[in-house]
Amino acid sequence: MATREVISTGNDLSARAAVDAGCKFFGGYPITPSSEIMHTISDLLPKEGGAAIQMEDEIAGICAAIGAGMGGVRTMTATSGPGVSLKAENLGLAQMAEVPLVLVNVMRGGPSTGLPTRVSQGDVRQARNPSHGDYRSITLCAGNLAECYTEVVRAFNLADRFMQPVIVLTDETLGHMHGKAMLPTVEEVQAGIVPRKKFEGAPEDYRPYECGPTEPAVLNPMFEGYRYHFTGLHHDAKGFPTEEIETCRKLIQRLEDKVMAHTDELELNEEFMCDDLEENDVLIVAYGSVSLAAKEAIRHLRADGIKAGLFRPITLWPSPADRIKHFTDKVKNVLCVELNIRQYTEEVERVSQRLDIEGLYKVNGRAISPYEIVNKVKEVF
Repeated sequence: MATREVISTGNDLSARAAVDAGCKFFGGYPITPSSEIMHTISDLLPKEGGAAIQMEDEIAGICAAIGAGMGGVRTMTATSGPGVSLKAENLGLAQMAEVPLVLVNVMRGGPSTGLPTRVSQGDVRQARNPSHGDYRSITLCAGNLAECYTEVVRAFNLADRFMQPVIVLTDETLGHMHGKAMLPTVEEVQAGIVPRKKFEGAPEDYRPYECGPTEPAVLNPMFEGYRYHFTGLHHDAKGFPTEEIETCRKLIQRLEDKVMAHTDELELNEEFMCDDLEENDVLIVAYGSVSLAAKEAIRHLRADGIKAGLFRPITLWPSPADRIKHFTDKVKNVLCVELNIRQYTEEVERVSQRLDIEGLYKVNGRAISPYEIVNKVKEVF
């Protein structure tokens, strides 16, 4: 695989990834610690024939992005936790109408205003169900600078494949970290672009929401001769509101099944030094920037004679349940390390059916150091 070496920040890389992946519209509003994404993409998009608009607030930002998605172009917004709270209603609209878009959430401390300039992973539960109703969120989580780029690229392809919003979680540490990253070339990224499906039959035969029970809608771009209706209401095959019992049931079941029947296309994990783990060894579960500290901790632990490995989910939702179960069945000592209070630990417990999972959590806006992880392992195992 051809690569290129860049020195940049996570926020800058997220913006560059969007443009390289074919994004043509950004609608957003500045919010710490994600604002640099909007700054960078505002410079880049016009040179590529796209447009970036700073709207009057976060709600308008995602509404503009949804409108661009309805128009058939790849579209993105970026924010932090409080902005996702404001965007939640319209994320639900995009789920119901099946409008693809990418949302990058650079996590900071919360709830409410929280710690705007500090790091957190407090939006993990929020990313699973950012809006009310029945649907399945697709949430990716970058764990290093390179993934601030590659996961945004992957998000655009998944958004068009599944016809829905895809969330990419980074955090303040990654967003503002400045360092070297090895990235795929622009040519490789563009060669891997997966365009959304289009209906090419007669306009009178077009039914965008008449699709298989595990497949997404086929929404042709506006203004190309195909007529249909967008709504947040339950709707029929042409998008018009309905309360017909079976139509409503099939629609909502399909929003679930179009994701859960294809988890093999979504799952992506890193298993670091896990090949030689045995029953009495230590499994650390971590994601995002915390995984960088976990890797360093594992090196120190092994140097001290304690065999440890890292399982890092890159696709957080839907969770990699089978792989989590595999490792939690194999290894007795499991430690979840998070910059929140048990937000992913609860998923590990659910999947493993174990209540003896240990945890190391921090919620004061400061990062977890490798030595804190080493000390916790030696304390509890």
